[in-house]
Amino acid sequence: MSRTSLSLDEAVELTRTGDLWLFRGTSGADRAIRTLTNAPVNHVGMAVVLDDMPPMMWHAELGKGLLDVWTGSHHRGVQLHDLRDAVVQWCGRYRQQAWLRQLDVPDAGPAGVTPEQEAAVLRTIARLDGTAFPATAALAGRWVRGRVRRAAPVEETYCAEVVAATYQAMGLLGKERPTNYYDPGKFWSGDELELLDDAELGVEIPVRL
Repeated sequence: MSRTSLSLDEAVELTRTGDLWLFRGTSGADRAIRTLTNAPVNHVGMAVVLDDMPPMMWHAELGKGLLDVWTGSHHRGVQLHDLRDAVVQWCGRYRQQAWLRQLDVPDAGPAGVTPEQEAAVLRTIARLDGTAFPATAALAGRWVRGRVRRAAPVEETYCAEVVAATYQAMGLLGKERPTNYYDPGKFWSGDELELLDDAELGVEIPVRL
């Protein structure tokens, strides 16, 4: 796409499973994450679009204000949210700027991903939904361990780990690096993300509310 920006309605209509939603905020925690990782963004989530269900966002966060679609409950940590509600919360209540990056998987069809990849997404959601989000210091420790290729305990996980784990399950990312190697900036186009089987991510498209 060559659009300079999209409205939220347009972005929700276009998004398909595997597309990335990236966020940049101005809070102290947001700036700390970007400073630690030297990244332009501090949060990443992945779209999940299944049949006739509303588009959803698969990510991890500290808040529990939105209903987790998978469990039907409110909880912190790894969650599956209504996509529109999640973007409104992150851009409104959390005061973040949002971008959409669209995933292109060759021969995937209109769903955006293959049936096998969609099944892998659902298995990953079943496995990780509800996993706790680490405290700031623990998050930093997990990421530092990942940079030296040391996997972190599975009892906690942060947003970029969720996306990396899901992409690995879909066969889009290799497993030679642990999921805690990744931070939100790894999913920004300025960093070279090595996707497999000729899959590609498009440019970041700003989303307007």
